[in-house]
Amino acid sequence: VQLVESGGGLVQAGGSLRLSCAASGSIFSDNAMGWYRQAPGKQRERVAAITSGGSTNYAASVKGRFTISRDKAKNTVSLQMNSLKPEDTAVYYCARYKTSTWYSSIGSWGQGTQVTVSS
Repeated sequence: VQLVESGGGLVQAGGSLRLSCAASGSIFSDNAMGWYRQAPGKQRERVAAITSGGSTNYAASVKGRFTISRDKAKNTVSLQMNSLKPEDTAVYYCARYKTSTWYSSIGSWGQGTQVTVSS
């Protein structure tokens, strides 16, 4: 399964960006999907995840500002990011879990897309 992210860029604090991840392969609808990010000098962290059934989970730092969604017909998963802060600056990665929930390990990673929030 190949994952290709798009939508990153430079935005001012308080602005919005929408990241998209296009997945190839017919098993996309059976897997949970997630968005992770990694800032320079920091560990990669999960930002949001969505099960095959549509349940969602968010990191405390983004709850209320970010929204993850998926379109099974189009094999895409998106991350709407609002009220962005400089601390949201990172490379964002799309991930496919091995099962229908986020309790499993990651099966595939995207190549990453840079998000930079200026103050």
